Amino acid sequence: MKVACIDFSETGLFAPIFTDFIQQREELKKFYHRYPGLESFEAQIEEKSQHRINRKQLVEVLETQYAEVSKVEEAVKQNIESLGNEKTFTLTTGHQLNIFTGPLYFHFKIITVINACKQLKAKYPDYNFVPVYWMASEDHDLEEIKSVQLEGKKFKWNTEQSGAVGRMKTDGLDELAKEISGENSVFHEAYAQSANLADAVRKYVNTLYGKYGLVVLDADNASLKTEFKTIIQNDVLHNSANKLVENCSTSLDELGYKTQTYPREINFFYLVDGLRERIVKEEGEYKILNTELTFTEAEIKSEIENHPERFSPNVVLRPVYQEAILPNLAYTGGPAEVAYWMQLKSVFDSFQIPFPILLPRNFGMIIPNRIRHKIKKLKLNELDLFTERELLKKQITKKITAQKLNLNEERLELKEILEKIKDIAGDVDVSLAQMTEAETEKVSNSLDKIEKKMMAAEKRKHSDKMRQIDEVKDYLFPSNGLQERKENFLSFYKADEKFIKKLTKAFDPFNLQFHIMRWDG
Repeated sequence: MKVACIDFSETGLFAPIFTDFIQQREELKKFYHRYPGLESFEAQIEEKSQHRINRKQLVEVLETQYAEVSKVEEAVKQNIESLGNEKTFTLTTGHQLNIFTGPLYFHFKIITVINACKQLKAKYPDYNFVPVYWMASEDHDLEEIKSVQLEGKKFKWNTEQSGAVGRMKTDGLDELAKEISGENSVFHEAYAQSANLADAVRKYVNTLYGKYGLVVLDADNASLKTEFKTIIQNDVLHNSANKLVENCSTSLDELGYKTQTYPREINFFYLVDGLRERIVKEEGEYKILNTELTFTEAEIKSEIENHPERFSPNVVLRPVYQEAILPNLAYTGGPAEVAYWMQLKSVFDSFQIPFPILLPRNFGMIIPNRIRHKIKKLKLNELDLFTERELLKKQITKKITAQKLNLNEERLELKEILEKIKDIAGDVDVSLAQMTEAETEKVSNSLDKIEKKMMAAEKRKHSDKMRQIDEVKDYLFPSNGLQERKENFLSFYKADEKFIKKLTKAFDPFNLQFHIMRWDG
C-alpha cells in the first residue's frame, strides 16, 4: 500500500485534548508520564522493572487459556513463556468483543502494538517485547458489540443473554458467520467450537495475528483478580479513586477540555454468571443494584477476600487492574481512551503503580482503486477528502464553472446606494433611517437566496461531478463517520487475504499522523 500522512489537527475530526497531546502542549504534560516516542521507553523499562509482577501466575493463566486453542502459533508460545523472564515487557491494547472484530480500528489497535514491539526490539535488543490484546470480556453492554457493518449492510446477533459478554454462549454466531464470511472459515470455526464468546475471540484473533506473536488475555480470572484484592478493598471500602479522578477532571475542565469519564464512589461492579451490576453503599450496607443482594461491611470484606473474581472494575479502575498484573510499558488506544487515561494519573500515583506510556493507535483510511480513480478525476488532494461534503461541492463547482457564482461586487455597489438613501431619508425623519437599515437587511437576505439558487443551478449542470463526490464521501465517511469506525475488515480481507500483512507494513506506530492508504483492491 502507498501511504500519505496528514496531521490530526488538519482533519478537523479530533478533539483538542487529543491533538494537544500529540503536539505536546505544556499544560497537559502533568496528566501523563512520558511522551510516546521510542526514546521514552528506556526510562519506562527502568521504572517498570522495579514494579513487582506475579509473572509465574500470569504465564500459568495464559497457558491455561490457550489450552482451548487447537493450533497455537509458535511465536505466541514463545511470547507467553518469555513473560516469565524479568527482561520481557508488554505493550497492550484493549477492545470490546465485537462480533467479527467489529470496525476496522480494532485491527489498527492490534497492528500498532505488534509493530511497536518490533521497533522496540530493534532499539533495545537486550529486552523482549510482547504485544497483548486485553479482551474486554467483563463488559456487559451487549448492544455495543452485537452488530457489524459489512459493505454498507448491517448484520446483527440476535441473543437475549445478559451479564459479562465474554461469558456469553456463542449460539447463533456460527450461522451468522456462514452468511457474512462466506468461504472464509476463520469465524465459523471459532464460534462453532467455543463454549463462550471470550474463547471464540481468542481463537480467531490467534488465527489472524498469532504469527505475529500477539497474546490474547482474558482478565476475567480468579487468579489474576487475587493480585488485585488490595485495590478492590481500598476502593470499595474507602472510595479513594473517586476524589482523585474528580480533582484531575476539574483541572482538565479548567484548561477547557471535555473530560471522558466520571468516577463513582465505588468503581466496581458485582459479577457473576448472567449479572454485572454496580455496587453502591446505602445506609451502611453494600447493595447490588437491580438485585436483592446486600452485604454488611464484614460480609463485603469476606467476599473480596474469598471471591475477588466477583468484583469487576469499571472504566476508572480497569486500567489500574491491567497495569497491576502485566509488565506493561505502554497502552495503545484511540482519542477517547488517551483522554480518559489522562484523568487517571493521580490514581496510579496513589497506588504506586507506574503510569504507562500512552501510545495512540494508528488511524487510517483505505482507498481502493475504484475510489482513487474518482478522486483523481475530481482533482482532490488528501486534505480535500476531509472537507465537509456541501462545502466541497461548492469548491469543485467554482473550479469547473465558467459562470460567476457570487454577487460580492454587486453587494458593495448596493450597499453604497443604500447608505446614500439612508442618509437622505434620515435627514427627513430619523425613523426613516432605521426603516432603511431594515430594508437593507432584507436586500442582503435576498442576495443570499439568489446566490444559493445560482450555486444550486450550476451544481445541477455538473451532476456527474456531484455524484462522484457523494460516492467518495459515502465510501470514506459512511454515515458521516470515519471509515475505520464503521466498516468491517472483511470488506477488504475477503478480496485480499494479504490485507492484514499489507496493513502491518503500511502503518508506523510512532508516526503520530493520520494514514491515507491506497489499496489495490
